[in-house]
Amino acid sequence: MTSETRQLPEGAVVGVVVTRHRRELLADSLKVIAAQTRPVDHLVVVDNGPDDSAREVVENYPLPHTYLPSHRNLGGAGGFALGMLHALSLGADWVWLADDDGRPADENVLAILLEEAEKRGLAEISPVVSNIDAPDKLAFPLRRGLTWKRSQSELGVDFLPGIASLMNGALFRASTLDVVGVPDLRLFFRGDEVELHRRLARSGLPFGTSLKTKYLHPDGSDEFKPMLGGKFHAQDPENEVKRYYTYRNRGYLLSQPGMRKIGALEIVRFGLYFVGVKRDPKAFLQWLKLVRQGRAEKFYRY
Repeated sequence: MTSETRQLPEGAVVGVVVTRHRRELLADSLKVIAAQTRPVDHLVVVDNGPDDSAREVVENYPLPHTYLPSHRNLGGAGGFALGMLHALSLGADWVWLADDDGRPADENVLAILLEEAEKRGLAEISPVVSNIDAPDKLAFPLRRGLTWKRSQSELGVDFLPGIASLMNGALFRASTLDVVGVPDLRLFFRGDEVELHRRLARSGLPFGTSLKTKYLHPDGSDEFKPMLGGKFHAQDPENEVKRYYTYRNRGYLLSQPGMRKIGALEIVRFGLYFVGVKRDPKAFLQWLKLVRQGRAEKFYRY
């Protein structure tokens, strides 16, 4: 851990990265963060897996930084909450979020985000999250109405208001976090980003995605299974642990203000997927059980 006694400059950007057992990927991410033309004033790395410590990787980062080991796995939600609060305690004016399995697309990402945020008066701004193996494609499909966008060319050329990916290169004003808070520890992982996005949308603060820059992330589109010619999709993670947190947390999200109207559609959509497409009624019953558990705020770990 480096010294934190020095005063951060006005307009300081503090980066926050959460990692667990992915030293090589973390090293790749930190290398690009360190090369930004607008340098991060301080970097906070939260390590959720100090049993396989990333301390050495972090200590090789050439700019001011803090290594925060957590001897309890806080998940992505708790890890980002801890890192964001620590960034605010250091005096950050901006907080820039990054995960350990992705990285900025080039050395200009932070500079572009700051310029766009100031020009547009934004409370939060995100880059496009692109597939790390095929940067012209989106890492996660984006729904606009009944259609799903899978490539950046389908989004436009400038700016998407009111839409943002919040853990992959997202840049927040510190004052924004005063209003919307930090991720909810109870969600552990899966859904924490959607829940924070819900709060941001309800706050009335201006935010969005700049189409002028990218953050690279492994492809996550395989979980979204198409139905009815691609007009509908259902998220079906590949393992039981991911399904548990995805569906349980989704149940909680759909019970919250701002998301309740789509709850009935979810039952139809997942019923169609599990019974009509996958032909697995037991999986649909398990989905219902987990959704109800989330609605009841029974956040037991798997």
